Formats: sequence, structure tokens, C-alpha cells
Amino acid sequence: MLVLVWGLRAETFYFTVAGLGGEPEYEQRFSGWAKDLDKLLHEVEPHAKIKTLYGADATRANVEGYLREVAKEAKPEDSVVLMLIGHGTYDEFDYKFNLPGPDLSAAQLAALLDKLPTAHQLIVNMTSASGGSILALEKPKRVLITATKAGTEKNATVFPRYWIEGMRDPAADSDKNEIVTALEVFRYAEEKTSKFYETQKRLSTEHALIEDAGKGEGVKIPSAENGEGLTAGRFAVLHLGAAAVQSRDPAKLALLKQKEELEAAIDDLKYRKASMAVQEYRGQLQALLLELAKTQEALDK
Repeated sequence: MLVLVWGLRAETFYFTVAGLGGEPEYEQRFSGWAKDLDKLLHEVEPHAKIKTLYGADATRANVEGYLREVAKEAKPEDSVVLMLIGHGTYDEFDYKFNLPGPDLSAAQLAALLDKLPTAHQLIVNMTSASGGSILALEKPKRVLITATKAGTEKNATVFPRYWIEGMRDPAADSDKNEIVTALEVFRYAEEKTSKFYETQKRLSTEHALIEDAGKGEGVKIPSAENGEGLTAGRFAVLHLGAAAVQSRDPAKLALLKQKEELEAAIDDLKYRKASMAVQEYRGQLQALLLELAKTQEALDK
């Protein structure tokens, strides 16, 4: 499927926070995952804005402070990727991300995110009970991914392991365009997480969801029918290979943006297919594919 519209903006801000482990095993695991992400991002997206907090530095004050900095520095066309690792709690009313010192509630986080000037936001909440944060964090066009389907799934999650693997594994790039989207990594990580529990012959205690339509509910399988996944399918998380080189080449930037816009137009058209006459749909699709082929040819020169 041809997708993507965001990701070649002026800046991408990657912000990873690994919260309180509570036990040495989890402290090490959470910090290790955060370090893995930090290293990966610096290798693949060296020109991006990358901030990582873990251990004693991962306090609510530091999280709030950095997001306020982003609010001042970011432009409307920029992208923000926030990844949360660790434990979360839910008391039937409020979700909280467990941090050294005061915890950070979903409502507090939402207030900080709403002040960012950029609408291109990807929030990957990989904590236990993260499903309890959906109602507070959901917003039209904001991509929200949670490791659990509800706040009542309170066991430690393995989803972060496979989210990181998906960002590292070229196999996650299902359409092989060297641009890995939020939707592609979600599908990769969700499938791997499900297989983990099957292989271990364990009852699954986490069920990842994605929400990007502002409906207040996440889904496991996004589709045109449920209206979920369109924004996530456009949101570039990483650029690989030639796409990474081209994205840093000023001469190619205009063509890449044009390609993204064409791919987004094709994806929009596919979502509207059911409401269109067959000939109208085919005519518009053919015209867009022709323009896309011309743009790709210019990029390949």
C-alpha cells in the first residue's frame, strides 16, 4: 500500500522516556530499552533532535521541562515522536506513568502535548496499563499506540522489545520503500508480541492498540472500515537506505515531498473507493500513479 505524508519535515523530535522500574530487573530492562532506542536513532536519524531520559533523570519535572522546550522550538511542520517505556497504573479513572518522584498522569501529558505547535505527533505508550491513557491522549490526527487495550492490563509489557526490533528490522518496511511508518512498526510489534505469548504458551496479558482518528477507542487491526490507521500510515518513523540519504539532500527534498503528497493522495483515494463510481476511482488512481512514477524516476536519476 502506498502511504506517507509526514516525516520529511524541517525537524523530527524523538523523545524517549524510561520510567521507574521498581525492581532491579525492570530498572535494567527499561533503561536498556531506552539506550537501545537512543543508539538506533542516532545511527539512523543523526540530524534529528533526539532526547532520552532514564534512571534518576526520568522525572516528571524533566519530562515537562523538555516538552516545554520543544513547544518553544518546534514549528508547525515539524514532527514529534514520544516513546514511553516502563510501568503505568490505572485506578479506573486516571492513568499515571510511574516516574522517580511524582508520577505523570495522562491528563497532564495531554496538556503538554496540546501546547506543541506541531500537529504531527506520534505517542507510543508502551507501559503496563497504557490502554487507560487513550481517552486522555486521543486527538484527531495524533497517532496514539498503546501496549495494552485497557488500564486493567497491569502486567509488565514485552511490546517495547518488539517495537524497537521493528524499528531496527528492515522486514518491518512492508512496502519496501525504505520509509518505515508508525503503522508498519505497530503491525510488526503487535504480531511479534502475540507470537511471544503463543510460543511461551502463556495467556496474553497485553493487547496493543492504535488510535489516530480521535474516536477515543483503539483497534488491533486498523482498516478503512473502522477509519483507523490512515494517519499512522503516513507518519514516517525512520528513513532507511537511499531514503535516508535523499531526505538529507536539498536537491532531492522537493521531489521527496512531492512523492509523499502523491502517496498520501493515493491512500486517501483508496479510503474513499467505496463511495466512488468505479470509472471515476480508476481514472483518478491511474493519474496519480502516473505522476508518482514520474516523480520516482526523477528521484532515481
